[in-house]
Amino acid sequence: QAHLVESGGGLVQAGGSLRLSCAASGFTVSAYRMGWFRQAPVKEREFVAGIRWSIGDTYIADSVKGRFTISRDNAKNTVDLQINSLKPEDTAVYYCAASSSRNIMWSRGYDYWGQGTQVTVSS
Repeated sequence: QAHLVESGGGLVQAGGSLRLSCAASGFTVSAYRMGWFRQAPVKEREFVAGIRWSIGDTYIADSVKGRFTISRDNAKNTVDLQINSLKPEDTAVYYCAASSSRNIMWSRGYDYWGQGTQVTVSS
């Protein structure tokens, strides 16, 4: 059974950094594209970063480019999201997900989702 577990969220001051981690199990991660999404209250779920596990190609949303970095650890089966220069508007629940779709930014193409981790940025 596929399982994704996020960790690393918390309360941080604006300008700070966080590293979110997603542990994947129960499926062949190398066959999937992994993505990070976020959802703030009363807003739609938003793609922020993705990675093709097999070759390591990364995709970062324009809205967070330059501050967000995605990486994977093959040995640990984890996908990390490094967030720097945090802003209050980054406050959201961050979700890790796995997709068998070619469109890494399309949330409906994702097969598995984690439970999310809360990131709160104070001004």
